[in-house]
Amino acid sequence: MRNPEEEFSEQPESEAERRRRRAQFLRDLAEARELRDRVQPRRAKTARLRHAMRMRTFRW
Repeated sequence: MRNPEEEFSEQPESEAERRRRRAQFLRDLAEARELRDRVQPRRAKTARLRHAMRMRTFRW
């Protein structure tokens, strides 16, 4: 296991590495949302309806 203090002493990460880590994070986040929606369908439906209402009342 790496020491967190060692990571900051190394060279800064490249843009490609940052984008790869961000893409992985977003995939994990989407997977977690899908799992939560499957486990709590009523809450997911309510959240969808709330989001739709917000989008309808939003002024462009």
